[in-house]
Amino acid sequence: MGNIAVARGKYLKIAPRKSRLVVDMIRGKDAGDALTMLKFSRKKKAAGLVTLVLDSAIANAQVKFPNIDVDQLYISEAYVDHAPTLKRFRAAARGRGVRILKRFSHITIHLGEREEK
Repeated sequence: MGNIAVARGKYLKIAPRKSRLVVDMIRGKDAGDALTMLKFSRKKKAAGLVTLVLDSAIANAQVKFPNIDVDQLYISEAYVDHAPTLKRFRAAARGRGVRILKRFSHITIHLGEREEK
């Protein structure tokens, strides 16, 4: 069966480079295993945001298919896109201003259902 459910976290305040490390870690895993991996990840902020999106995807699957077995769900697709960046300036030496980029991310997770063997 194809994608069962999709969840997107948009305009999340974390750099895409940081959140991609966590998303790459859980891609292809079972949903329950992925939640456990995120819980014990050392990248706390990124793991917390990805957990929110994954929980939302699981809830979406349960609403869409009420009799679905959650243990059969796995992460079929997961990716992080770059969101608009806030540009700020910080005072620097000799009266200059140095640009500070505050990066944001869009995190997308697709869930599929494994076929029983």
